[in-house]
Amino acid sequence: MEKQNIYPPGSLVQVTSYSPFRGLNGTIQTTDTISDDLEELFCFYLVALEGTQIKEPIWFEHEEVELVTFPLVALEA
Repeated sequence: MEKQNIYPPGSLVQVTSYSPFRGLNGTIQTTDTISDDLEELFCFYLVALEGTQIKEPIWFEHEEVELVTFPLVALEA
């Protein structure tokens, strides 16, 4: 079984699923997991999307979002 990284609440993610929300960024409000001893872990994120008219957060599966990371830039003194 492959280990799945679970993003913590407050993480900035981008929707990657083929849906009307594809490409939008949002912040994870809460995480919900379902584990079955025989199967893999199922993970869902409640995401508050940016740039939409929808005010309520929306649930996405783990595979439907990816973590948004910014590279660290070293500043020269």
